[in-house]
Amino acid sequence: MSLMMYIGKRIRELRTGYAGGQGLSQEALAKSVNVTANTISRWETATYRPTIEDLERLARFFGVSILEFFPREDAPAQQEITALMRAAEQLPPEDIEELRRYAEFRRARYLHRQPEETESKPKRKKAE
Repeated sequence: MSLMMYIGKRIRELRTGYAGGQGLSQEALAKSVNVTANTISRWETATYRPTIEDLERLARFFGVSILEFFPREDAPAQQEITALMRAAEQLPPEDIEELRRYAEFRRARYLHRQPEETESKPKRKKAE
């Protein structure tokens, strides 16, 4: 499954599972994140690629980590995580929450920029 198909699937799952399973229409979600319903449909079908900012707005709306839109991968080296935790130890809770969101955003931006496995560059015609 391509990354865009995975993202589309997650958007659809979050939308249809919204409010304890009651779901949310594409129109209602679109209004909440300031896009058109057609855009939501095209994200869900992987016709359009949402920007990282779009994914951030969706994550905040649904109250989930932005990383929810990406397949899970192996965790980074434990030493790096330990160093980050030590640096954040005595910060107020709101700062820790902001650091968490920033780290998730950076990771999601990295994943979002990765080339699709199935995408190929358009081929140029050879000059005759």
